[in-house]
Amino acid sequence: MSRRSRSATVRTTKAEGIGMSNSGGGHVSRRALIAGAVAAGGLMGQGRAAGSPVAHGRAVETAAQAGAVRIAPGDVRYENLLRGNNFRFVGQPDEIRVATSADQVVRAVDEAVRAGRRIAVRSGGHCFENLTAAPEVRTLLDLSGMDDVGYDAQRNAFSVQPGATLGQVYRALCAGWGVTIPGGGCPEVGAGGHFAGGGYGPLSRRYGAVVDHLYGVEVVVVGKDGRARVVVATREPGDPNRELWWAHTGGGGGNFGVVTKYWLRSPDDGERLLPPVPRNMVQHVVFWDWGQLTEEKLSGLLRNFGTWHERNSAPGAPQAGLYGVLEVKHQAGGVAMLAVQADADLPGVDAMVTEFVDAVSAGLGLTPVYDLRKTMPWLHRMTWPGTGEPGDVLTRRYKIKAAYLRRSFTPRQLNALWRNLTSPNGGAGSVLLIGYGGQANAVRPQDTAIAQRDVVVKAVYQSVWTEEHEDAANLAWVRALYRDVYADTGGVPVPNDVNDGSYINYADADLADPAWNTSGVSAQRLYYKDNYPRLQRIKARWDPRNVFEHALAIEPG
Repeated sequence: MSRRSRSATVRTTKAEGIGMSNSGGGHVSRRALIAGAVAAGGLMGQGRAAGSPVAHGRAVETAAQAGAVRIAPGDVRYENLLRGNNFRFVGQPDEIRVATSADQVVRAVDEAVRAGRRIAVRSGGHCFENLTAAPEVRTLLDLSGMDDVGYDAQRNAFSVQPGATLGQVYRALCAGWGVTIPGGGCPEVGAGGHFAGGGYGPLSRRYGAVVDHLYGVEVVVVGKDGRARVVVATREPGDPNRELWWAHTGGGGGNFGVVTKYWLRSPDDGERLLPPVPRNMVQHVVFWDWGQLTEEKLSGLLRNFGTWHERNSAPGAPQAGLYGVLEVKHQAGGVAMLAVQADADLPGVDAMVTEFVDAVSAGLGLTPVYDLRKTMPWLHRMTWPGTGEPGDVLTRRYKIKAAYLRRSFTPRQLNALWRNLTSPNGGAGSVLLIGYGGQANAVRPQDTAIAQRDVVVKAVYQSVWTEEHEDAANLAWVRALYRDVYADTGGVPVPNDVNDGSYINYADADLADPAWNTSGVSAQRLYYKDNYPRLQRIKARWDPRNVFEHALAIEPG
């Protein structure tokens, strides 16, 4: 996009159609693959669960004009807006406030602070933990109605409100300007928490994390006097609020205030301002039947995937244009799956994809039961079918744990994976390895709040099930798996030559529980490493009353 071109704001509309996995892009349900068949990355801590409530009567219209709509228990809308994506967690706040402007957010926060009500902020509801549904939360601030996406001529940057879903963002940026961001592959996730936690997806190995393109934020903060106000912070070196911008480049949602707008512009400030939209994506998916796997062959798959990424994840490497996901389901699930996608216009892309697929299965003698390569338009890949998830309506109970890998698993870790993936329990579980690195490793750890800048893979350990009575068994399995894989470091991925902590958008409250984390390293250090003290200082400066807190919150320094 030319700097002198479009200045209009595009109001996005909700996409329609058949749903897809929470983080994926494949034709599989969340039960099959939380990360999707191809576009597994970039899940977020907070996403979109519902649109703006329909005005119901003159009293509601008057309230909306005066401030954020107030919805109390007993209102027909309360139950409909209460539940987030993970059905394990259902809060009981005194009120849900649905805001559609920064001014309404200010008023809602002011009122909650004066009344002494604990606040949680939700741009939708894809939080993996109960950070927005904890019993202590008395005011749930819903930003799903704030979903504008456009171009801000004054700041020469694209603006995104927190309630816009990734699907809306992709469609608006593509239709209006032919640009995009390297965000996650699930179109229903909201921008709010996804951006604040860092954000990544199928284009991140080529273009970096979403926050590597974050120019500024508009945030409602609460001062020492208990009053809320709007603050704008940018990455400009002379900006007196620059540290508040830095905190939102991976510091996680719900820590410093309420983000009411993001501005996006790549740091190189090129002619398009953001990465160009690929015309088409080539994707290749391979399934293997579990009956072919032995411990040696399973270990070989996992090790080969990690080794390929060790060798092909330097910034600027041709292979950095490839994005791969390996999912191994529990033995009862019956399959292991490899998926890769890339810009179809990359030089030599077909040969690179073939080399990648061959490298992962090299020397194992596995015969695929399904093997397909096809090409489709990028926007089709990222937003179709639709943004709903009808196949998951009855399966939204889950526990997800995660870690960064600097290199392939150790032999002891591979043995732990085999042991747990073949255990009597765990039929609803799986392990995913998601390709990372590339341009995401071109940024210094101190330049953004994302400290993990020399990793090559993200690992996800999950169990997804249907009924409440299945909770205990599934939680026990995934927790035991995780503790076993990281037994040498206190049950959690303490940074060393293999592990490198975890990703805040894959929120896991167990990391703050001494029953599951015996390492002596705090959850915050696992998420933020050496950047944590700086985040604590920013927290003390911008949230001195600790208004914004949750189970994994940054503590004031």
